[in-house]
Amino acid sequence: MKITETSQAEKYYQALLNKDPAYIGIFYVCVKTTSVFCIATCRARKPKFENVEFYTSYKEALEFGYRPCKICKPTENAHQAPSQVEHAISLVRDNPKEKITDYVLKQNGISSKSVRRWFNKHYGITFHQFQRMYRINNAVHELKSGKRVTDSALDGGYDSLSGFGYTYKKLLGVSPINTDKVILIDRLTTPIGPMFVCASDIGVCLLEFVDRKMLETEFKDLQRLLKAKIIAGENSHIAQARQELAEYFSGSRKTFSVALDTPGTNFQRTVWKSLQHIPYGTTSTYQQQALSMDKASAIRAVASANGSNRVSIIVPCHRVIGKNGDLLGYGGGLERKRWLLEHEVHNNALQLTAFRYAPGGG
Repeated sequence: MKITETSQAEKYYQALLNKDPAYIGIFYVCVKTTSVFCIATCRARKPKFENVEFYTSYKEALEFGYRPCKICKPTENAHQAPSQVEHAISLVRDNPKEKITDYVLKQNGISSKSVRRWFNKHYGITFHQFQRMYRINNAVHELKSGKRVTDSALDGGYDSLSGFGYTYKKLLGVSPINTDKVILIDRLTTPIGPMFVCASDIGVCLLEFVDRKMLETEFKDLQRLLKAKIIAGENSHIAQARQELAEYFSGSRKTFSVALDTPGTNFQRTVWKSLQHIPYGTTSTYQQQALSMDKASAIRAVASANGSNRVSIIVPCHRVIGKNGDLLGYGGGLERKRWLLEHEVHNNALQLTAFRYAPGGG
């Protein structure tokens, strides 16, 4: 929403001048003279009041043609966990078998209230639910490797076997002796907004922007198709995806090698595979995609399957455009689709220029 009330705009402008961190993610200041937008703490030279406008969402800033500032990186830093939250998460990850209580947080100089508020806003769960998921995830791996339920429960900090069994079944829907498949979920930031990444033991099964409208439906479908529950955690596939995405956004990676686990019909999987054959920095149409699959009459079915893709960027459905060259629907929003296409074309051009001027480059 654009801020139209003068008094509110003046308040935000003063926060910008003061570089007030309390306003990070509350507003995005768009500079008319440079067409960039920033967060409250940006270190760049401050524009005049008459040259700025304020929005409450970075998506709106993108939609109105503004580009993310290269200094403050608003789409990344506005949603990045504050240092206290990062510290709390590190305590959980470094001590997966211990319960990180409010007292432990206080001993580490962390405000439990701030941590709870951040988790409720950005994950939709409490901090203690988050760490219970991590502890149960650790137990899942131990049980799969042959460890006894009793040993896993007591080593995991549970006072009783019944307490461990109750928590385990509440989160996963099965008892510890019937250990089933789980889907891990983690959060990462990108230059065009935060994303959720999910992975099974086989590979990445979801990569979506956290504000995608159909995200809850995708979570439900994924759990049903894989017969697994989604819990917070990280495995090697998530770590690899995080690294490869960082390289993609930096312009140093064109293709992805991380393993995927994409449940769907045979036709859907064929369509998703064809998306991965569209070269970096180029585009295709639904018709061209259908022809490449020898399914010339299945254009609408191909379009529908593209829309069902749950692994954005890695399975590049953003490279499919309309027959007339128009951008078509994209779960992450058309401005993000435009950004991704321009990002790839730009990096292709830079690499071509570098080749031309390299020794022996012609």
